[in-house]
Amino acid sequence: MNATRLDTLKEAFIKNFISVFLSVIINLVNGSFVYIYFRSQEFQRDPRYVLFIHLVLNDMVLLSLSTALQIITYTFRLTLAPCCVLIIILLTTNKNSPVNLACMAVERYIAVCWPLHHPQLCTVGRTYCLIGLIWGVSFLPGLSNLVILLLNWPASGSWFSVVTCYTNRIFNTPQHQTSELFMEVFFLSVVSVTLAATYLRVLFAASAASASSRASARKARNTILLHGVQLLFCMLTYVAPFVCVPLIRAMPRQLTVILFTSFILVNILPRLLSPLIYGVRDQKFRTQLRLLFSCRSSGPGEGERLKPTAGERVGPVEGNRGTATAGERGSSKKIKS
Repeated sequence: MNATRLDTLKEAFIKNFISVFLSVIINLVNGSFVYIYFRSQEFQRDPRYVLFIHLVLNDMVLLSLSTALQIITYTFRLTLAPCCVLIIILLTTNKNSPVNLACMAVERYIAVCWPLHHPQLCTVGRTYCLIGLIWGVSFLPGLSNLVILLLNWPASGSWFSVVTCYTNRIFNTPQHQTSELFMEVFFLSVVSVTLAATYLRVLFAASAASASSRASARKARNTILLHGVQLLFCMLTYVAPFVCVPLIRAMPRQLTVILFTSFILVNILPRLLSPLIYGVRDQKFRTQLRLLFSCRSSGPGEGERLKPTAGERVGPVEGNRGTATAGERGSSKKIKS
């Protein structure tokens, strides 16, 4: 078997440049949706958009940390303690995405099948509690890996020893592999069943609905179907090791190329799906995006005139200049007198 070839300085620079460039572009796109969300009270009062923006923020954190960790592995080695912290955060945010998708599908199911109960069941306060629960459940795989590491920790081991910060290098015991397999099967099974059940229920509701509500049911059905498409991209995280390991064994000199290609396809490109699937498709977000970029392109003066501020009185429409308020008529009489 041939020895593994390390990257040259030029190859390392090109790979890190591609990763950083894609990360910056995707985070800028995602950041525009975050900006629109926090400047609009209407979005912040809708549980659907609260879950969506949580998914976007989670993807931004995952993308930024994974890109930073890739650069760190090319530049210097971390000690074990900060490496474990970074890996656990990455594992948690990685599990957040499919669980958040399942929660968004359930919210659409309630909105279509139980419209009268939706305002009581899906409140903003309960949505924030649900987000906390999502983080708690997604933290379990990282916590289990840390516990297994502590149980197998040698007496002479040190948390300040220099390591290669890679998940399979840190959590490499058979217990870790068993725990990871169990967690992956559990998460994928629960999320897949949730998406399939909500999609079928919404599909049946759309076929039995009246013509007026059939359009909204069809839109919700398409949204849940897109949740399933994004779940397939999330599954690349679990499929990638089964593909990469045989390729690395067959072509050990291309180790870094295989890992870099897997990193781009699994960790970076799927982060662009959230704004494309939900943000651009949504009429409200699309309108606000068009307004935002038209304001930026026309300058600050034009942007301020697009939407009147609260308490601002809009001037009379052309052709109605002869009409005046009672206060204006009274002031004009005093002037004449």
